[in-house]
Amino acid sequence: MNQEISGLSSMATRPILTDLSEHIRHTHGTAVRFDSAGGVEIARRVREGAEADLLVLAEGALTELEEEGHLLGGTARPLWVSQVVAAVPDGTPVPAFDAESDLRAALLSAARIAYSTGPSGTALVALVTRLGLADALSDRLVQAPAGVPAGSLLSSGRADLAFQQHSELMDLPGVVVVGPLPGDTRIDSVFGGAVLASSVRPDRAREVLDLLGSDAASGIARARGMRAFGQQS
Repeated sequence: MNQEISGLSSMATRPILTDLSEHIRHTHGTAVRFDSAGGVEIARRVREGAEADLLVLAEGALTELEEEGHLLGGTARPLWVSQVVAAVPDGTPVPAFDAESDLRAALLSAARIAYSTGPSGTALVALVTRLGLADALSDRLVQAPAGVPAGSLLSSGRADLAFQQHSELMDLPGVVVVGPLPGDTRIDSVFGGAVLASSVRPDRAREVLDLLGSDAASGIARARGMRAFGQQS
């Protein structure tokens, strides 16, 4: 296989896909390259006819694009599960996160709370509403621009608490990951992949998609803050 397989993905899966692309190239001799951006931006590109072979996005966005006819039928599959975690600026006190009461206390004591435009952000806003804190926190929630890690608002001093996918926060400088949300407040996001209907190499794209979901890929995913779909946390 000499021709490169191209893909589009959200920022949350960029670290995993970078490592997996290198693994596939080294082990199987297949060149794979992913272009990553905010999930909303990637979905827009697909709808506008972007040329690529594979797509990796949050499950909900994949479903919408499949229903709109942008994916090759029968190829969409779940790949990884990601936990949303909380983070604080390095050098500041790390709050306890053992119970829902700890989460409430952290939210109410934070002056500015950063969250993303992706599925983790949508879920966080829903959680804040479920906890009855929407009014109390309405002026403190700061949404990071599309494609910008919420954690970058911590290191720049624009927030003192942030929530995002673990894979996007774990390696950011100046950021300390507190941990996943406790108990019933836990937020998991499923990311999946599919072959784009516009792919000119659909058979080879299917093979690469299978490799992304293989047992061999699960260890790489876990090292990057996600677990293979179907595996226990």
